[in-house]
Amino acid sequence: MKKINYLLALMLTAISFGLSAQVQKVNTEKSTVHWLGKKIGGQHEGYIKVKSGSIELKNNNIAAGEFTIDMNSISCTDLEDAGYNEKLIGHLKSDDFFGVANFSSAKLKILTASIFSNNKTSVKAELTIKGKTESITFNVTKNKNLYTAKINVDRSKFDVKYGSTSFFDSLGDKAIDDIFVLDIKLAVN
Repeated sequence: MKKINYLLALMLTAISFGLSAQVQKVNTEKSTVHWLGKKIGGQHEGYIKVKSGSIELKNNNIAAGEFTIDMNSISCTDLEDAGYNEKLIGHLKSDDFFGVANFSSAKLKILTASIFSNNKTSVKAELTIKGKTESITFNVTKNKNLYTAKINVDRSKFDVKYGSTSFFDSLGDKAIDDIFVLDIKLAVN
């Protein structure tokens, strides 16, 4: 009898955990990742597509999540000249920047998050770019089925060296900021 009660208690615990934990799949068509990189005297911006992802919620708070970004989809929206635009995208995909031939995706894995307060939470995650993983912390805002975040990424931590004063001296006006910004909007089903 004790064995049956133990099994029933275990099953009820598993069922209640299953009811309180919910995995929501990211709608890749409605989600966006906008990037912004700055340099002396200018900036460039564009989009990168979300390839896949999900958020696990427990008691309406983020318990975990993992997202894959398709680095082959990187685009530039500020250069109207097709030739310059293509040249910039080719350079961003090259080994000088993101080495897309060898690293076709970037990943973000949520490790922990605080409890939502006024629809905002602080998230600790691991970001992987060019095969290098770094811990990051950022804030997320929830509005119904949309999660938004603005993440400042230090590219020097991911071996993205081109034009970086962290790696090269005397770049002068050719220097490119180490920090680039990802403005993320993830829609979930």
